[in-house]
Amino acid sequence: MPSPDPHDDTSCDYEQFEKEQLTQDRDATSVDTADIDDTTAQRLVSDLIDADVVTPVPEDQVLVHEPSGTTFDSTTQLAVFHRGWAAGRNGDTEGE
Repeated sequence: MPSPDPHDDTSCDYEQFEKEQLTQDRDATSVDTADIDDTTAQRLVSDLIDADVVTPVPEDQVLVHEPSGTTFDSTTQLAVFHRGWAAGRNGDTEGE
């Protein structure tokens, strides 16, 4: 069975408009984490430790992201996670 022709879409104009707006909203709120290199991650994690957002546990060689309770053994993974977590909570991608 052939797929419906998009030009014959019978849905209401407002539904189409809402779909487009939701797509744009998702694109606008996505956080680009590909730009986090080791140096940036180290700096961000250091700032988070100073702000008591991250607690290092030297004996286990891990870092604990206190607001979420998530444990990481990589500063880069923690930095990427925190950026996404902060963006999801309040749009702040640089720290608390």
